[in-house]
Amino acid sequence: MDEAWTTVRQLAGGVPLREALGGRDSAECWVALDLEVRYPPWHAPDGWDAPHPAPDPDAEPATALALCHRDGRIREAALDRVARYPGLLPLLVVRCTDWAAPVRDRARALLAEAPAAGLVAQAELILLLGRRGQGGFAVELLGRVLHEGPAEAVHPLLASADRATRRFAHRIAVGRGLLPPHRLARIAARSGDAVIQDLCAEAAVAAVRGTGRDDGVLGILLTGRSGRVRAAGVTALRRAGRYEEAGAHLTDRSGVVRACARYVVRQGGTDPLPLYRALCTREAVAPGAAAGLGECGDLKEDAGTLWALVRHPDPAVRAQAVNGLRALDAVRREGLTPLLDDPSSAVVRAATRALLPHAAEFPVEWLRERDSPESRRAVRVGAQRLLRAAGRPRVG
Repeated sequence: MDEAWTTVRQLAGGVPLREALGGRDSAECWVALDLEVRYPPWHAPDGWDAPHPAPDPDAEPATALALCHRDGRIREAALDRVARYPGLLPLLVVRCTDWAAPVRDRARALLAEAPAAGLVAQAELILLLGRRGQGGFAVELLGRVLHEGPAEAVHPLLASADRATRRFAHRIAVGRGLLPPHRLARIAARSGDAVIQDLCAEAAVAAVRGTGRDDGVLGILLTGRSGRVRAAGVTALRRAGRYEEAGAHLTDRSGVVRACARYVVRQGGTDPLPLYRALCTREAVAPGAAAGLGECGDLKEDAGTLWALVRHPDPAVRAQAVNGLRALDAVRREGLTPLLDDPSSAVVRAATRALLPHAAEFPVEWLRERDSPESRRAVRVGAQRLLRAAGRPRVG
């Protein structure tokens, strides 16, 4: 807010808008400027009321201040000068959410006449203000421009630094069919945004289903960084009749992907349980195999295999074996207690989660010994969780 107040004082002194902003042009800066003019800080001079800078009250700096003035009549009068100064378009967008209906209606009429390129350039601000009660008009206008305008206006927004803008642009692009299946799959596979992952993965799968041609699209999804994306790819294997390929994903690190893989394998006429049993008795065991065996195994027949894997040299296998025992409801306190001191933090965390229902069975002093500065962090946190679960929270 100090930067916004500096901008306000410079505008009051007649400094051109861009110079007063000092290179700051984010959506938050325009909102802050609007608020700072109307609600100046406590250290503002007595009687401060966004004065017009001399000698020209109609110049750009004075118009910017007038657009943010606390008096609605001054804000409304200033709107008719916005057309002279394209740099004031962001403040016109702000006024479209004004609490005063005459100001809001006039601003909306002017914004509807603004060039499409100007609207697109203010997408981040429009979407930020769209969260306000009166923010829907500009969002709808932007959406119409992007839906009906050239594709070139949409593509730059796909890489926007603003998350809301990226999501909005991707919805438009998918709705208009601007992205080919390969690009949709790559975006889904590489994006860190769950909303965009789902949107693009679903669109890529729909495109494959609609054309009947894969051309490597599913392969891209199956290597995605997110389990949600990989799950979409695995599920699509069923529609493509490629049931056997789903078997390679039975040991995926994501439980959602493993569940989808089991479903597709069953649809192809194969029971995944014997596959898991074979995978868990190999010399090299994939961690996901241990988890998967617990997720679909039999308590009497498969618990012994998982207990053996609890002692596996690979900590990832040990951790997933514990998770498998939880899924099978085969946890025994005495069997997992040694893992609370395991060298692997992941194993300690898995064992702690599995033992929480048994927390009351632990001697309190034994747990408090592990909740000491000498213990590793994972061990301390595990002991604290067990103490809380036993109703004996940490003292002091």
